[in-house]
Parts: sequence; structure tokens; C-alpha cells
Amino acid sequence: QVQLVESGGGLVQAGGSLRLSCVASGATFSAIDWYRQAPGKQRDLVAGITSRGKTNYESTVQGRFTISRDDGKEDLQLERVSLQLNSLKPEDTAVYFCNASATNIWGRGTQVTVSS
Repeated sequence: QVQLVESGGGLVQAGGSLRLSCVASGATFSAIDWYRQAPGKQRDLVAGITSRGKTNYESTVQGRFTISRDDGKEDLQLERVSLQLNSLKPEDTAVYFCNASATNIWGRGTQVTVSS
């Protein structure tokens, strides 16, 4: 069974940090994206990474969030991806999901709550 599992969410004060992890099982992928969805809002792309290490970020998180691969298998398909969240703001509060890029394979999400 192909699945993605996120972990690492939690409650943190504004200015704090969290590190989210997305682990793939049953398959590997050429690109993995992180999305987030706040209550009552649409799910938005936050950051993405390819197996070649190319990254992209949504403008409001650029410079604060860092996406990386953690599987130590450079140039091979992705198995584990992390999202480092620094300088967190209350508006970063959301459920964070990882997605195998251009597929319908999603994790169940991990909650990030930032208090002011």
C-alpha cells in the first residue's frame, strides 16, 4: 500500500520552530510537496522539492521554512522529506499535508498551532 505519513506538528509560541517529517512507504517519488490548510480556507502549496534537489517556496514562507530530503539518497527518488519551520507566526497555524507531486497521494496531515 502506497502511503505518506506526516509527523512533527504541535503547539508552539510565535517565533518558535518545528520540524515536520513526511515518510513514504510502498513507493518513492520524483517530487514531494507540502501544503497547509487553515480552518475555513483552501489547501495551499507551501513548499516543494524534487529528487534532484530543486526547491520552491510560497512567498510568505520564503526565508522562514526550509524543505529538504532526509533519506540520504541523493539523486534517487524521494522517500523522506522534512519541512523546517522557523520564526513561526500565528497565521502559520494550519494542518500541514504532504503530497506526492502531481498525484492524488496525500498524507493525513499534522496540526501546527502557533500561539501569539
